[in-house]
Amino acid sequence: MSAPPATRRAEPSRLCLFGGSFDPVHLGHIAIAHAAVEALSLDQVRFLPARISPHKQNQRPAPPAHRLAMLELATAGLPWAATDRFDLDAPEPSYSWRTALAMRERFPDARLFWLVGGDQWRDLPTWARPDILAGTLEFIVVARGAEIQPRAGWTAHAMPPAHPASASQIRASAAAGHLRADWLAPAVAHYIRKHHLYQ
Repeated sequence: MSAPPATRRAEPSRLCLFGGSFDPVHLGHIAIAHAAVEALSLDQVRFLPARISPHKQNQRPAPPAHRLAMLELATAGLPWAATDRFDLDAPEPSYSWRTALAMRERFPDARLFWLVGGDQWRDLPTWARPDILAGTLEFIVVARGAEIQPRAGWTAHAMPPAHPASASQIRASAAAGHLRADWLAPAVAHYIRKHHLYQ
């Protein structure tokens, strides 16, 4: 039996997609997403862990189940955050254009944003099917240093970085036996230690 209309959660009208390896998700990811929510009055940020990034096919991240579990721990209690396993279940590599079309179909009335870094913004025209990306999404660009360069046919909103955390440095610290826990939600740090990840 379906829930009464009054109890159904409203579909987000301003939805931001945040894809990446999240290997592991850290406080920088959360800070950037929250800053975007505040700056652009977003209803939701949807975290989409990639199965395999097209740009990192020579790298193998932690198993998908672990990365998704850490994301769920990191976003628990955040009313604006949701996790989504679309890219984990889709064939690899995880193409952004395919995700964008799937989210457009799932949320037909939403204004769709995609959160990227400045280096990704620079390289977007070289990604697979940039026409679909430009026509489907507005981009929230976390740029270090200089302002982002505008690009004809694309919509972008610039934001400064919100946190210095680095996933590669966290992995290196775990491998060296002294996990950089101050860059992690406590539940995520506990999960990494419990499952001996990155050692």
